[in-house]
Amino acid sequence: MPVSLLRPDALNQRDGVVAGFTTRHGGASTAPYDAFNLGLHTDDDPDAVRENRRRLAAAFEMTPDRLATAGQVHGTTVRLVDAPGHVPDCDGLVTTAPEVLLCISAADCAAVLLADSAAPVVGACHAGWRGAAGGIVAATVEQMMAHGAEPDRLCVYVSPCISADRFEVGPEVAAQFADAVVDHPPDEDKPHVDLKAAIVRQLHAAGVPAPQIDVSPHCTMTETDTFFSHRGEDGVTGRMMGCIGLRG
Repeated sequence: MPVSLLRPDALNQRDGVVAGFTTRHGGASTAPYDAFNLGLHTDDDPDAVRENRRRLAAAFEMTPDRLATAGQVHGTTVRLVDAPGHVPDCDGLVTTAPEVLLCISAADCAAVLLADSAAPVVGACHAGWRGAAGGIVAATVEQMMAHGAEPDRLCVYVSPCISADRFEVGPEVAAQFADAVVDHPPDEDKPHVDLKAAIVRQLHAAGVPAPQIDVSPHCTMTETDTFFSHRGEDGVTGRMMGCIGLRG
């Protein structure tokens, strides 16, 4: 089976920008990481993951040595990178360099991909509940602005992630979000957080126009035939990647 990617039109139609979000299809890994697992920190066969990363790069007409990956810690640190490689202890990456593919891994959290093709500059960040509550999306926009981006020119894609219907959290987590993105289902003991809506609120607050924000409708936890889900698969699963870069 060929590699299966979601290709957000709004980003890929921007001059010089390439972007996508992977599914679990088209890779070399076996169960429970079947098949397109891109996470080297899982217990999957490292050779299979490296082959999957080779296929990922090829889908963007690049080689694996052009990937820039974030050593995600559920924080709010964003790093500027001008060359590929692994960047430890950060959850956001920004670049103005061509032919560097920024890669954010996810398996229920959102990968947020951003581009200002006029600058040109692109960014990507990992937004789970901690990152979203801490302001990782706003921090990524700020880092991009420091390198020429204008919020009203930004085009943004919010990847598939866990949906509000499935994102049950404790009250201490819900308290870190605006009431507008917290639901209290009458037949459930715990509140639910709308992670996608929380990310969109940050983007609006940063000055990104609503028509320029593309939010995936997919839920990773309810669609485990297509996506990896940490909650849906009891923590034993692979990782997708959200990727964005500039053409030379």
